[in-house]
Order: sequence, then structure tokens, then C-alpha cells
Amino acid sequence: MQSPSHDSVKRHLIDPAPRFRDRRHLLPAVFLDRDGVINEEVHYLSRVEDLRLIDGVASAIRRLNEAGIPVIVVTNQSAVARGYISEDQLLDIHKALVAMLAEQKASLQGIFYSPYHEKGEGDYRRETTCRKPQPGMLLAAADEFAISLPDSVLVGDRINDVRAGHGAGARAVMVRTGHGAKETQLPEAAEADVIADDLAAAIDIILDSMIAR
Repeated sequence: MQSPSHDSVKRHLIDPAPRFRDRRHLLPAVFLDRDGVINEEVHYLSRVEDLRLIDGVASAIRRLNEAGIPVIVVTNQSAVARGYISEDQLLDIHKALVAMLAEQKASLQGIFYSPYHEKGEGDYRRETTCRKPQPGMLLAAADEFAISLPDSVLVGDRINDVRAGHGAGARAVMVRTGHGAKETQLPEAAEADVIADDLAAAIDIILDSMIAR
């Protein structure tokens, strides 16, 4: 799938190591939504003090790390566009998230985020291909790293996550944590390839399918 320009895609804490950049050997990746999948859902999370990992998340991510599978966060952050948080504050949250995972020997290869919204303020007021359900963040990550999107999976708690994954040519798993407690009950949830209770359960399924390929 040809990727459009990714000038509007924002990035935090990108892993500089070359091990996921060998374009002769594309790898499957696991893309993770942030709120409600990795950390507990907080309405427009804006304080590090309110950041809490969901039980079992760090060990699930560590299993992917041990399997040599890139783990990349793709997250809509319209709180920036709405003026609830600055990009500097968002970076502080992401640094804290990475540190929490590191305490449990889990790591991310990078965080891709969209701070835009069509009802936002100033330069953040725009429609972009990077805000889910558009696939721009996944396409940008595939360009940044050597990722085979058809062999990759996105895990999210919203139907828009599923649509972003499919729009990039990847598979998509919905979890029942976060907004998934309600959205997995909607008819549109049938668009997901799989529905799992949480990230740990999703990783069980993903690893089984990747090993079987």
C-alpha cells in the first residue's frame, strides 16, 4: 500500500537502534492504542499523576519484546488541539509511560501521535490522514521502521482503531478495556478480526497467529 506524505505525523521517543530497519527483511509489528489499552482510560489525560498501567500490560509487551516484534504506540491526542494539554506535557506523560514499562523490563519502539482535531485551536485545527480512523500513523511507522503491514496487528479499544488498522492493510483486535467495554457491544465491532478481554489476552492470540504463519 503506498503511503501518503507523513509531514503531520508526530513522534515521541523513537528507538534509534537499527535492528528494526533492515528493509531487506520486513518484520510484523504490533501497534497499540494508548488510552484504555496500555493505561487506564482517563478523560483527556493531562497529568502524569493520573497515568496508571492496566494490569498485565507490561508483561504482555515484554513477551513481544522477547519475540523480537516491534511494539509501536499509535494514539489520537486531541486534548492538545482542544487546549487541555501542551505537547511538552504530553511528552512528559510519554516519558513516564516508557519509564513505567521499563521498570517491568518492557519497551516500546516509538510513540506516534496525532494532536489534531477538526474542532481544535490554532494550527491544531485541521483534518489529517494521521488521526484515526485514518491510517497515517501506521503508514508513517511502517516507513520509519522496516514493517510489513499485512503481517502486522493493531490492538485498540475503539472501532476507529479497527478501521485505522484495516486502512493500513493490517489486522485489528479490539479489547474490552477502556472504551471497549461499550464499543465491543456495538454492531460495528464485527469489523474487528478478533475481540479479546484485554491486551494480555490479545497478545496470546497475536503470538499464536504470528508463530503459525
